[in-house]
Amino acid sequence: MKLSGADIIVESLIEQGVDTVFGYPGGWILHVYDSLYRYSDKINHILVAHEQGAAHAADGYSRASGKVGVCLATAGPGATNLVTGIATAYMDSIPMVAITCNVNRGMLGKDSFQEIDIVGVTSPITKHNFIVKRPEDIAPTIRRAFEIANSGRKGPVLVDITKDATGEEAEFESLVGAASCRPSAKDLLSDAKDLSSAGGKMPPLQTSSTFTDKDIYTAVGMIESSEKPLIFIGGGVISSDAGEQLAELQKLVDAPVTHSLMGIGGFDRTNEMSTGMLGMHGSKVSSLAIKNCDLLIAIGTRFSDRVTCNTSIFAKNTKILHIDIDRAEINKNICVDEFILGDVKDVLTALNKKLKPAKHDTWTSSIKEWKLQYPTAIQSDHFTAQEIIRTIGDTVDRDNTVICTDVGQHQMWTAQNYPFTTPRTFVSSGGLGTMGFGLGAAIGAKISCPDKTVINITGDGCFHMNMNEISTAVTYKIPVIDIIINNNVLGMVRQWQRMFYDKRFSNTTLDKKTNYDMVAQGLGAVGVTVRNQAEFKAALETAMKQTDTPTVINCVVDPDLTVFPMVPPGADVEDPIME
Repeated sequence: MKLSGADIIVESLIEQGVDTVFGYPGGWILHVYDSLYRYSDKINHILVAHEQGAAHAADGYSRASGKVGVCLATAGPGATNLVTGIATAYMDSIPMVAITCNVNRGMLGKDSFQEIDIVGVTSPITKHNFIVKRPEDIAPTIRRAFEIANSGRKGPVLVDITKDATGEEAEFESLVGAASCRPSAKDLLSDAKDLSSAGGKMPPLQTSSTFTDKDIYTAVGMIESSEKPLIFIGGGVISSDAGEQLAELQKLVDAPVTHSLMGIGGFDRTNEMSTGMLGMHGSKVSSLAIKNCDLLIAIGTRFSDRVTCNTSIFAKNTKILHIDIDRAEINKNICVDEFILGDVKDVLTALNKKLKPAKHDTWTSSIKEWKLQYPTAIQSDHFTAQEIIRTIGDTVDRDNTVICTDVGQHQMWTAQNYPFTTPRTFVSSGGLGTMGFGLGAAIGAKISCPDKTVINITGDGCFHMNMNEISTAVTYKIPVIDIIINNNVLGMVRQWQRMFYDKRFSNTTLDKKTNYDMVAQGLGAVGVTVRNQAEFKAALETAMKQTDTPTVINCVVDPDLTVFPMVPPGADVEDPIME
């Protein structure tokens, strides 16, 4: 049947199982929004306050659910406002499809009103991107975009479509009801006889797993000859839904488990063999474990500088086995002894079948002793961020709560102190470190997981960057809980100024006169300020009873709270500053 390009866009999204998109209209994307109006019974559109909020919401939707998030924007500033959100998703390998509409194809290259080469802008921060100039290319391109975003090492894909292509008609045959709504690479290429207008040559799909039996037997040999193995997990464990396989591996190997920021939730934090986070603000137990292990089994991690700190001396006393889906990450930051290239879930499934159960009583006893000697939870009589976060963990149903964060001290306190037990319950910007990420992401997470409690832990600096999205949550009756750790400073930057810049606090004291309760109430939300644990716990319990109204809880804390442990720049991750 013949449809307009705009209708083909919406039909293609429905075909891919999309139920919600986040966006903001404009002149060049009007055909698409007219189509969304007519398809409103089949696909839900969330009108955000700012396009960056749309990208962050699509990102949070994906992280919490495992599905591909979708955001829309018009040409020019609408498209460029998505860039930070696209880069955030790219750095953390989050599957997302961003659809933008550009000027008419005859106006391209003429500095037309709101024209921007968004394909050129986003080339370094997407897995792939396309510009589509003909309506017949829209469906195969969108199908390909979803396949690319959700295959191999996942990530964002941008599809830019000229306005005239959205208004013209073409034949469309839906795949809904077919044996599979996700066509093969062969089908995708045969559907698109001429995709030169859609960005030229289509990239090959990443294969999920290329490992061999020999790779598995080599890994088994390394593991079974180890007396002090340590498992280190990253975001790849979450991305491949390999939590069960990891738990089985840990029992078979009898090894402690540490994780990166992105690996949070991949292994139960309350398990006695969890050593907590590794890296600049990781636990002392994790640093001791990496210092004393004889085999590091690194799974789904890219060895970020925030994990390794000084790469030249990272894990200098141990052999390293690296399991990852992306060949580019092997020996990129850290040279390893052996590697297995493949999807984490596939690799661990194969590995677990070949491993014999082992016991490392002396090694695991050392881990337990270190955990007693260096506890993460240090109780305080003061109203601190750590106590606030532990209260959250004690109050909520952790398996049915998604914790989002912005970026800064509150992010690290959350990573250190909240008892995460389940995958996809932690949503945070790791690689890019995007302030202003949390509230939009929380909205997306709540929409993808409506039966879960969704809490965003933010700082007062971050709050001022994204508080406009409270109006979005109010409009759509999304009861997210926004908890502000309000220390009146840019805490992480101030901490560096205190430690390394002789306390020259240049532009990190915010001194905002914001009345947070009135801001929340003015936007239609509930707002409350608390100054002690009792007040906070009462406010949190009340907020959790809200069914259609967001709540902002402003927690006033000491401006000089610091995040420890901390590894100084250039230092060894094995030797953190404790206080």
